[in-house]
Amino acid sequence: MSDCMDMGMDVDRSVRIPEGQKRPDTPVCGAETLTIVVPGAMRGKGRPRFGNGRTYTDAKTVSAENWIKSCAVEQIGTPVLECALRLDMLIEKSVPTSWSAKKKGAALLGDMHATGKPDLDNCLKQVDSLNGIVWRDDSQIVEASVRRRFGPVDQTTITITPLA
Repeated sequence: MSDCMDMGMDVDRSVRIPEGQKRPDTPVCGAETLTIVVPGAMRGKGRPRFGNGRTYTDAKTVSAENWIKSCAVEQIGTPVLECALRLDMLIEKSVPTSWSAKKKGAALLGDMHATGKPDLDNCLKQVDSLNGIVWRDDSQIVEASVRRRFGPVDQTTITITPLA
């Protein structure tokens, strides 16, 4: 499987448990906050596609979900939390290179809002890819916060906080 930090988007389709680490026999729920940093531009979850009498997920969405899975397994393993959770997602978009130095500075200071695509609700839907890896099911998320701002590089930071 590719190293999450090498920015490679061609990720193996299956999630493997890192060597020396095994899936816990009993589900856990500690007080520790978990953080996953996903390098690269965030892609919102695409609409389901229909063809040949079946429903399927488009290839770009599948690739993005696998990238998030890969980064999660590499950075925090597979804790499979079993309690109520709070999720915070911070999407950082890089400042366009065509902008002036003054405009770039204002954007990085937070004086400008990073509006545009992808829609935040579709980005939040990407956490479905962490089912069975970080938590049993995303229905355990009882609080969620999603923010988008300008940053030095494209990346998404997902923070999971156990509530009980």
